Amino acid sequence: QVQLVESGGGLVEPGGSLRLSCAASGNMFSGYAMAWYRQALGKQRELVAGITGRGITEYADSVKGRFTISRDYAKNTLFLEMNSLKPEDTAVYYCNTGRWEATIPGGYWGQGTQVTVSS
Repeated sequence: QVQLVESGGGLVEPGGSLRLSCAASGNMFSGYAMAWYRQALGKQRELVAGITGRGITEYADSVKGRFTISRDYAKNTLFLEMNSLKPEDTAVYYCNTGRWEATIPGGYWGQGTQVTVSS
């Protein structure tokens, strides 16, 4: 079993920045991809960004150039640096792992952290 705990969400004005973190514990395999998903109110959950066990990254078109995903393999921690935030980025952000591919969700999810972008 893998446990994932997200943190760093909050309220920010458009154009602002936030840094999300996801701490993994338990039987975490560094070869697993890790990813950030988000779910806005009334919408389905979508992939925001993913990173493989080899460090290859993938981003949704909507966040390219604004968000950066990274991970500390030694500490089993995932990060999402979010810049130039837009109201459309408002959502609950979830950490995910458990698969080798970065664009396919694994079986482990965090509880989510709320990001609200509003003026």
